[in-house]
Amino acid sequence: MNKILNLNQAIKKSEELRNQDKIVVLVGGIFDILHIGHILFLQEAKKLGDILIILLESDKTVKKLKGSDRPFNTQKDRAEILAVVSSTDVIIPLPYIEKDEEYDRVVISLKPDIIAVTKNDPDIIHKKRQAEILHAKIVEVVERLPYSTSKLAQLLKNDIA
Repeated sequence: MNKILNLNQAIKKSEELRNQDKIVVLVGGIFDILHIGHILFLQEAKKLGDILIILLESDKTVKKLKGSDRPFNTQKDRAEILAVVSSTDVIIPLPYIEKDEEYDRVVISLKPDIIAVTKNDPDIIHKKRQAEILHAKIVEVVERLPYSTSKLAQLLKNDIA
């Protein structure tokens, strides 16, 4: 099965699985340089249900959030890397999204049972609101670990300089 799906394909897949009483878990992120913190987060999120769906941020969103020298890996490459991680089931490469309402439409259309987050997630208020709309659960699966793609990038930059 191809794990990389567009939103319409993922909505259909999510609906099919819910009709089979499967639990759908949703996470989102950038996943630019995959590290152990990402893997632990995805593994713990997967344990919460039957299918793990990842909303993967666009390259334009990454540039806006992290700076003009990011991402290191294109969205297509990041999706391919995530697809080989055993705990992932569906990866949805998102288009550039500017407004919270657009994220709401995406999340609501997928109808997850659980939205998994890290503790101290900076977007927790927004995600809690989405969960309320869906009558879904928010589950904090892991502490935000001291691993950071931004820190790795800085180390690499310093090493090269």
